[in-house]
Amino acid sequence: MKPWPYPLWLAHRGAGKLAPENTLAAFRVGAGFGFRAFECDVKLSRDGEAFLLHDDTLERTTSGQGSPAGIAWAELARLDAGSWHSPPYAAEPLPRFAQIAAFCQANACMLNVEIKPCPGEEARTGATVAREAARLWAGALPPLLSSFKPEALAAARDAEPTLPRALLLDALWPGWTEAADALGVVAVITNWRLMDRALIERLHARGWRALVYTVNDASVARRLIGDGIDGLITDAVHEFGPSR
Repeated sequence: MKPWPYPLWLAHRGAGKLAPENTLAAFRVGAGFGFRAFECDVKLSRDGEAFLLHDDTLERTTSGQGSPAGIAWAELARLDAGSWHSPPYAAEPLPRFAQIAAFCQANACMLNVEIKPCPGEEARTGATVAREAARLWAGALPPLLSSFKPEALAAARDAEPTLPRALLLDALWPGWTEAADALGVVAVITNWRLMDRALIERLHARGWRALVYTVNDASVARRLIGDGIDGLITDAVHEFGPSR
């Protein structure tokens, strides 16, 4: 396998649950705990702005309503993406992908970008996120692009074939290895419950790295590290990671 440039530990959505997920505030908290690699979710506004949000709708983590795919960025930028978490983060905005890129490069951090399209937006989101990543990280180590949606990864591959890609899996569905081959992935990221030594060895035999989400239990982390895992995404940034 080629050398793997990404750290073992990645902070989930910026800082797990210690700050409002997928915000610059969360990245700052995660960096404060020593993390130099992060995972985040990126989708598109109606007018094609790449920004951070996990859900297909706005209600859970913002003051907005409905699908962001139907809302222009100028309106999304005014939403409160912090009050749902706790009062100290009131008025924290949704960040543009470009802001996260600037933070990561200024702080020598690496990134796993989950391409998280709203329904029906798979190809557009995959292509746009890949082009933005290539532009924003020009001349630097690029982020690892991942998705549960093969259509989004295929669009990312077609738009920017040199960027590294990973297939996300919450089940080992029939044909996943063939799909990963066709997508030209460098890694497979699974729910930690699916991963064991045999699967890690199977992935490594194909030249793919093995990563898992979301590991918040120390015994699980120890087992997977002993089995040869290449990356662990965690919410427990105050308990695990590079400074502990």
